[in-house]
Amino acid sequence: AHVVVSPSPGIFWRSPEPGLPPFADLGLSVDASATVCIVEVMKLMNHVKAGVSGDVVAVYCDNGVAVRKGQALFAIAPPRSST
Repeated sequence: AHVVVSPSPGIFWRSPEPGLPPFADLGLSVDASATVCIVEVMKLMNHVKAGVSGDVVAVYCDNGVAVRKGQALFAIAPPRSST
């Protein structure tokens, strides 16, 4: 599986704002260009992209926690065959 990592230290946010559904969740299919979370650095919201198309198979961080640069955020597996 492809592991999406934090591009910088900051605060991990799973949704665009409180009360809205998460960008990506377990079992959801995402496109490579899809935003999977936000890492907030000094009030700047950095949208983190999936990087690959596939299914979200792991979420490694809780909403609102501090993350380090390079910390694993999500795992994305290749999409299941539709045949």
